[in-house]
Amino acid sequence: MKVCKFGGTSVASAEQIKKVAAIVASDPSRKVVVVSAPGKRFSEDEKVTDLLILLAKAALSGNDTEKELGDVVNRYEQITSGLGLSNTIIDVIFTDLRERLSADSSDSSLFMDSIKAAGEDNNAKLIAEYFTSIGMPAKYISPNDAGLIVNDRPERVRALTKGYEKLAELRNESEIIVFPGFFGYTEDGTLRTFNRGGSDITGSIVAAAVGAELYENFTDVDSVFAANPTIVDEPMAISELTYREMRELAYAGFSVFHDEALMPAFLKSVPVCVKNTNNPDAPGTLIVKERDHSKQPIIGIAADSGFSTLFVYKYLMNQEVGFGRRLLEILEDEGIPFEHTPSGIDNLSVIIRSEFLNTEKKERIIQRVQDELNVDDVHLRDTDYSMIVLVGEGMRHTTGLAARAASAISRTGANIEMINQGSSEVSLVFGVDKKDENKILRSLYEEFFSKVVI
Repeated sequence: MKVCKFGGTSVASAEQIKKVAAIVASDPSRKVVVVSAPGKRFSEDEKVTDLLILLAKAALSGNDTEKELGDVVNRYEQITSGLGLSNTIIDVIFTDLRERLSADSSDSSLFMDSIKAAGEDNNAKLIAEYFTSIGMPAKYISPNDAGLIVNDRPERVRALTKGYEKLAELRNESEIIVFPGFFGYTEDGTLRTFNRGGSDITGSIVAAAVGAELYENFTDVDSVFAANPTIVDEPMAISELTYREMRELAYAGFSVFHDEALMPAFLKSVPVCVKNTNNPDAPGTLIVKERDHSKQPIIGIAADSGFSTLFVYKYLMNQEVGFGRRLLEILEDEGIPFEHTPSGIDNLSVIIRSEFLNTEKKERIIQRVQDELNVDDVHLRDTDYSMIVLVGEGMRHTTGLAARAASAISRTGANIEMINQGSSEVSLVFGVDKKDENKILRSLYEEFFSKVVI
């Protein structure tokens, strides 16, 4: 049994959905299909999720919502017409959206979640209807009915394994199951959405729960590449990489796969294959527990920007028991997660995603660090800061990689602001100015991949 997930571009139009149907029909083991909301059909297009956010904002502002509602319904009408379906499914979608809009909106966050989830939910209903109409018996199943249970607030949304036993019953369905991605329900029936791109997470959860032999993640590229193809010309395709390598690359900016989606598959040892809806015969990239890393210790290079650095200096910091804990507690009180904490004997830097900061929080954090930790210096560097990440399971068995990377960066004339390597030695991180990001990526790619076949 295979679980396959199709992303937004794969279900953006009637033409794309017909490709999805052909892919599913070509392999009888593809029994569960997880779908996103319709994405962009062309570069200037709008995703249905973005249209739904505009709809929710209009409703929350007390404005008339007819235009925004019409924009959403129109996208589904175009898909329905292109698939040759009757307007019955449009009536279902329209009624569903009206019911969501008329629901209690006093909790704006939960109201927004409900409206956003309508994209995936209604697309799953439409696709199930289309499959059945062309002789592929299919059944839409709601995450609530299937048992996709998520945690309560205030923690970020994550699936609870207590729902896996019920989800496993999907194996017993005779029809093709069409399952909406992106959201689940708490035990009291409250709908909560995963982060954007969360349909990857749904697919992984379902694959783990049913014990799938393979989780296929269909997107709009043939494979995962060793570097960003918009920056590096024709980067190498990666045929195989490990869960940990993919997690590091996804975290650091590889948007082809959601970085939280690997854990369910990893825990249940379900292999994941990233494939292209527009070229399904391409082998794709297989993500597994282990690979032969002897030929290529570095499997990929990624970059992500939008970071700030909290720099703290205090003489004899290393002798003060609990200093780091108390510093991180200040960030915890502000609801701010941290990314890296490179340190010296008398100084500590905390790398934070800038999106979690505002002027008020910055001032409060600095004041609290000064008052509560009695430091000699504290300041926030909030100019745009990039993290360049080299990833590979073979790094810990290969000498000289850090020196080669530093040399490649030095050849660009850029300055290295920070170096950090995790204890697992699967990744090596360099902090640099955002303006130098692209030229550093190209130089590192040339250093590690110019004469390599993965």
